[in-house]
Amino acid sequence: MKRIFLLLIISGLVLTGCSLFPSPEETPLPQQTAEITRTAAQPESTAHPNIPTPTPGPVTLLIWLPPQFDPAIDTTAADILQARLDSFEQLNPGVSVELRVKAESGPGGLIESLTTTSAAAPLALPDLVALPYEGLQTAALKGLLYPFDDLTVSMSDPDWYDYAQELAHLQNSIFGLPFAGDTQLLVYRPERVEVPPLDWETALQTPGTMVFPAADPEALFTLTQYQANQGAVLDEEGRPFLDQNTLTEVLTFYQQAVDVGFFPVWLTQFQDDDQAWDAFLEDRTDMVVTWSSRHLKEMQASTDITPILTPDGDPYTLATGWVWALATSNPDHHELSVRLAEHLTAPEFLAEWTRSLSYLPPRPSALDTWPDYTTRSRFDLISRSAHLIPPADVLASLGPALERAAVDVLKQQSDPSSAAQQASESLAGP
Repeated sequence: MKRIFLLLIISGLVLTGCSLFPSPEETPLPQQTAEITRTAAQPESTAHPNIPTPTPGPVTLLIWLPPQFDPAIDTTAADILQARLDSFEQLNPGVSVELRVKAESGPGGLIESLTTTSAAAPLALPDLVALPYEGLQTAALKGLLYPFDDLTVSMSDPDWYDYAQELAHLQNSIFGLPFAGDTQLLVYRPERVEVPPLDWETALQTPGTMVFPAADPEALFTLTQYQANQGAVLDEEGRPFLDQNTLTEVLTFYQQAVDVGFFPVWLTQFQDDDQAWDAFLEDRTDMVVTWSSRHLKEMQASTDITPILTPDGDPYTLATGWVWALATSNPDHHELSVRLAEHLTAPEFLAEWTRSLSYLPPRPSALDTWPDYTTRSRFDLISRSAHLIPPADVLASLGPALERAAVDVLKQQSDPSSAAQQASESLAGP
């Protein structure tokens, strides 16, 4: 009996030993062991159901903008912007918007601050910055901005004027969402000018005088006439260019306008918009070419507006404007920053804000809500005929050449053909 019991115990130990020591075929290889260990180390999402998933902490979006857009000043426009910023915070719990006011240009201005901050403390860069067209060009070409290309579909909306689309794009990328527009137009006194001239031929038969800043270094009115006359500003290689024959036609009109008294010779004294506008206020002229922002800000009683005259009467004017640009180097802020820029360029907001700022909305649907039908229909016509002014580098070449040619002809110191030839050849280089 004891022998049988002993045999049973030995058999049990043998069986147990087989389970404690696996055979070589069952022993995991080192690589397999590593894989098993990594798999076992991965926590399951439901391992601790009572512990909440961490959520991002509060986010602060920083905006830089010039003094005229500061929501802290005591104006209607400031109140409208502040209310819009408040609504964004309400729609996005945990997000706050902070503002810094910078000069529009010069030392300590928007561009200089972007440049120095980008080099010294990139984490202190603003998420969004309000920039004029020239500032947008400078900042983008310096690599201080991030494109909106893959972050928004806003500019694919047809509810933008053509010049606003041009304003948003630079080198085939979207570098800004437009929020304000400014166009050239003609302001006149209807009691003296019953029908303002829309073309060159009519202008030569219209009583009264019209002025513009003829000595403006950028020569924007002369440039408008040249481009409206199908004049190219770039050659086939993308260099600044003036077609001599096309410019001769513009300058010939100038000569004729001086001869009949439509252009007074003294307009050659005007180097900027302020001087031309003052002449209009002083009742020295019946018509003045100015900017829409000037007219909206200083609207005079008994005045009206119309598109500026062109060679054939087809509306054509130049425009500029303001955009929200993306400057933050923090990719985690890009989505929220773009959402804020879209919130600040929505038509219902721009309709009210731009009017209070004395700017034109860059979106037709926003202009449609302006109260006076006659005014908004004329602004719509002007906005639809507007084209963005050339880039700063092109303007820096064309402006002085056009200004010199225009002044020489208006002062009768040169004939149109010679002045046009000199302007054209000055761009050709040695």
